[in-house]
Amino acid sequence: MKKKGLIITAVIVAVLVIWSISLYNGLVTKEEGVSQAWSQVENQYQRRYDLIPNLVNTVKGYAAHEKETLDAVIAARANAAMRLDVENLTPEQVAEFEKAQRELMKATTSVFALAEAYPDLKANTNFRDLQAQIEGTENRIAVARKDFNDAVKNYNLKIKRFPSNIFAGLFGFEKKAYFEIQQGVEAVPTVEF
Repeated sequence: MKKKGLIITAVIVAVLVIWSISLYNGLVTKEEGVSQAWSQVENQYQRRYDLIPNLVNTVKGYAAHEKETLDAVIAARANAAMRLDVENLTPEQVAEFEKAQRELMKATTSVFALAEAYPDLKANTNFRDLQAQIEGTENRIAVARKDFNDAVKNYNLKIKRFPSNIFAGLFGFEKKAYFEIQQGVEAVPTVEF
């Protein structure tokens, strides 16, 4: 009888240990999902950063006296190239990052507007290709941010739900910040030629 009680206790302990390991690994998996989604956001922004010097150089040849506009794009690109640590992402950091990205897009839009004053630039194949690539990249950025927010939602739900919230608290899993639209920027800027 004593042996049977010992076996039952061992089975219960084994089940609890396996369940605990599974719960912990689930939290780690969700957290890694957030990191992976953030990496994709950064990849798409990097794609945009990489296209901008080509755009500036293409425009320079046609609109050399538009130095102020081109310098603004270069400065905005430098400001937007900040890196955030996804492990310690705060809403304030995400808001600062997003503000820098908006400024870069605004500066880039002003370069596209130059094409109206320079018909040769507007007709240039390189300029049109870069414009299409940047527009495509903006769509990819939107998708990557949505995927990031989905990963953050899944992670945040996991750490809030019982019983994983107990393990989340014990092992230091903390709520992650979302990308959020700032007041007054709901509308996407339009570029007209």
